[in-house]
Amino acid sequence: MFMWVTFAPKNAQAGNSFKKGKGANDMQASTKQIVNIESIKATISAQTDSAGYTSWIAPLQFELCDGCLNLVAHNQFAADYVKNVYGENLSTIVSEFGLGLNICVRSSANIVNTANDNVVCAYTPSEKAVARNTKNKDGFNRFVCSDENTFALMACKKIASGNASFSQLFIYGPSGCGKSLLANCICVESVNRVLMMSGGQFVADFTRSLRDKTIFAFKDYCRNCDTFILDDVCALAGKRATTDEFMQLVSDLRDMGKNIVLTANMAPNALTGFDRRIQSLFASGLVVDVVAPNAYVRRSMLLSGGVDIAVADELSKRIAADGNLVNGVINKIKTYSELMGERVDMDIAAKLLGDTLSKNKTPIAMVKSMCEKMCVSYDEICGNSRARRLVRARQVMMAALKSATNMSLTEIGNVCGGRDHATVVYALNQIESQKISDLILNAELDDMIKLCK
Repeated sequence: MFMWVTFAPKNAQAGNSFKKGKGANDMQASTKQIVNIESIKATISAQTDSAGYTSWIAPLQFELCDGCLNLVAHNQFAADYVKNVYGENLSTIVSEFGLGLNICVRSSANIVNTANDNVVCAYTPSEKAVARNTKNKDGFNRFVCSDENTFALMACKKIASGNASFSQLFIYGPSGCGKSLLANCICVESVNRVLMMSGGQFVADFTRSLRDKTIFAFKDYCRNCDTFILDDVCALAGKRATTDEFMQLVSDLRDMGKNIVLTANMAPNALTGFDRRIQSLFASGLVVDVVAPNAYVRRSMLLSGGVDIAVADELSKRIAADGNLVNGVINKIKTYSELMGERVDMDIAAKLLGDTLSKNKTPIAMVKSMCEKMCVSYDEICGNSRARRLVRARQVMMAALKSATNMSLTEIGNVCGGRDHATVVYALNQIESQKISDLILNAELDDMIKLCK
């Protein structure tokens, strides 16, 4: 009887167990690496502000290699920003895991341009942006300053010098007061790199960058400056995605120690179309107001535009307090003189500007004069806002019209935004009761009455 016995090689079983052990070790190492990266991410997220983590750290690629955590960014700006703002904190956190830290840029060979990876190489600004930053060659000499605007002018010069300790600068005032001119003066005279955009341009370019998948390049473009100027933030009102991106831009620029200049028609707390957190952000810097040009400023503007002294003296009293309107008058007089070949005296100017010069004061002209004096816009007075400052301004105007004119209460209500008879009666009673103990109100009311006569 024969028995067949098969002998396996002695090292076969060992080889099998070696292979099995190696596979298990690889799996354990892989699992350990995943756990480590996720643990690191969780720790970083817990110890970093949520907005910064979401915008800057979460998009980075986390890689473990030779006892070092590599954080790979899409572009050099993102890498530099993370290194400068979050580098210390990240190094401390990573060292707790026994790892080193390396923040680097992804090589171009590894970049894959997909719909969800906005890493297109370049962003080209619109021609309007380039032209906007070169149109004013005279700098601050073009801005004719009144006593009321001295503080705003000095703040703008400080920003342009590159030594400002405040950021951001928020300039507000009515249309034609010189906000855009001041912003452009900063752009021309600044010693550092300046980027100036209008609110409408920021909205259009942000939307275009989303469509073209160049959002990261657009972010780089906006942040690659020492002073960022946005003229007319009101253009962002009601546009939530654009506003959120702009808020992040302002926060990032402030963290990097850059200067920010914003202009608007109203103070931050009076802006419409923005929620409270955005109003609070706008109000967190230096807020300055610019008033409309007075008679002295209007006269100076006319003289600098080549208008004769006698004509400038008369026109400055009869032109509304609007810098844009004054520039329009200068252009009209200058063009007439060039085309007709004759000097423009007051008689010619009166015929030429018949649609512009004020004659007898109409009720609406009186209200507009009072609006200018009280630093509110006519549209606000005629609007439906119940803000305390606007309600008080309306009541003072109604009381002044009642004292200085023969208008009926219904007529007074009509020129103040279509208010009814009962509203006017209530306003007059409020002013009468407050006059007894409020000396400031009495003085203000006397000034308004003088404007109406």
